[in-house]
Order: sequence, then C-alpha cells, then structure tokens
Amino acid sequence: MTHQLHQYHLVDPSPWPLTGAMGSMLLASGLALWFHTGAMTVLKLGLLILALTMIQWWRDVVRESTYQGHHTKGVQKNMRYGMILFITSEVFFFLGFFWALYHVSLVPTPELGAEWPPTGITPLNPTEVPLLNTAVLLSSGATITWSHHTMMSGNKKEATSALMITIILGIYFTALQASEYLETPFTISDSVYGSLFFVSTGFHGLHVMIGTSFLMICLLRLMKHHFTITHHFGYEAAIWYWHFVDIVWLLLYVSVYWWGS
Repeated sequence: MTHQLHQYHLVDPSPWPLTGAMGSMLLASGLALWFHTGAMTVLKLGLLILALTMIQWWRDVVRESTYQGHHTKGVQKNMRYGMILFITSEVFFFLGFFWALYHVSLVPTPELGAEWPPTGITPLNPTEVPLLNTAVLLSSGATITWSHHTMMSGNKKEATSALMITIILGIYFTALQASEYLETPFTISDSVYGSLFFVSTGFHGLHVMIGTSFLMICLLRLMKHHFTITHHFGYEAAIWYWHFVDIVWLLLYVSVYWWGS
C-alpha cells in the first residue's frame, strides 16, 4: 500500500463479473430448458462457468485481502456497510412472503373455504420435524458464536472444531428439510397454502445451503491461517448471514408451521 496516498482499494480490471453474468444467464436459460424439454446441457454449462468464476474470483479476493494488504480498515468498514445493506435487502425479500402469508390467512376468502389452512389441506405437525429443525438451526447459531469468540481469543483449534460442528448442523438441517418435502401431504399446486409453504421454506432452505457453502469457505481459510484477531471480516460476514438465516427460520416456524397449522 506504499505506492498510494489513500486507504481505498482501487480494484484491478477483472474478467470475473463478465463470466459470472454469462454463467448466470446460461443457468437461468438452462433451468427453463430443463423444465420444458428435459435437456440439461445448457444448465450444466452454466453451473460449470459459475463454479469456475466463483473459485477464481474468491481466490483473487483472498489474495488481495490476505497477502497484498488491500483490505485496510477503511475498506473493511465499507464492506461492513455493504454486508449490512445486503442483509437488509434479504429482510425485505422475505418480508414479501410473510406479507402474502398473513394477507391470505388472517381473512381467508370463500375460495379457500373461509378458513386457514384451506379446506382439504392437512398441515404438517409443528412438533415433529419442524421442531427438530428449529433445534438444529438454533444449535448451529450457538456453535458459530462459540467459534467466533474462540477465534477472537486466539484459540484457532477450538474455533475450527466449532465451525465444523456448525457446518454439519447446516447440512443436517438441509437433509431434514428434504425428507420433510418428500413426506408432505400437499404439493406446491395445492392452493395458495402449498405455494406459500414451498416458496417461503424453499427459499430459506436455499439460503441455508448458501450459508453452509459460505462457512465451508471460511473453514478452509481458517485452516490456512488467513484470519487474524483483527482481520477476519470474511468470517464475520458469514456469521452475520448465518444469524439472519436463524432468525428467518424462527419467524417461519412460528408463522407457517405453528400458527399456520
């Protein structure tokens, strides 16, 4: 950083935004083709380009932050603001689902049988798999906090172990939700109840998978000693995201599974 007189990071030209956009377009087009024709060639190509883009883009970011010293305190402060704004946008994303849920359930229309759940829908028992999933996700929130505090105290071995437990709990949550989907007595086409159930819980499940991937990258970086007590924003961002996922699930459990049953 001795060659510049300011603390900001002027990013070098990179091809990864372009390849990422191409991969995203191919992924969306490939999904549409797969749904309508069953062909998966474009879908696989899009996934491959996205995977290669992520690996190389993240490699460059790690190199810039850990080895080249570009992520100064000022840069980290701006990244914190960016992560806060990103999570805020996610809050409003899920707010739309909750708004729709309460809009149709508080005053159910005659088409729904004037009751909630709608006539003919058998909801899931909230004290079975949904309650277990809640316990699993809350436990993962505790273990990720444990990992963060031990890393801040300099105990990287214990922090790594706690992070591994968190990742295992995240994978277990996803497996439980997949098994729950296979056993539900209704489908996504069963009135507005089925649509709201699968879209809201499905998008949350997607966020859990993204958060688990986020934590896996942090585990790899933690094992490679990329994080220090004063320089570990990538890990903090993953922890913020995971806590957000926890809170959304609590609201989903209360609204969709418990109150909605």
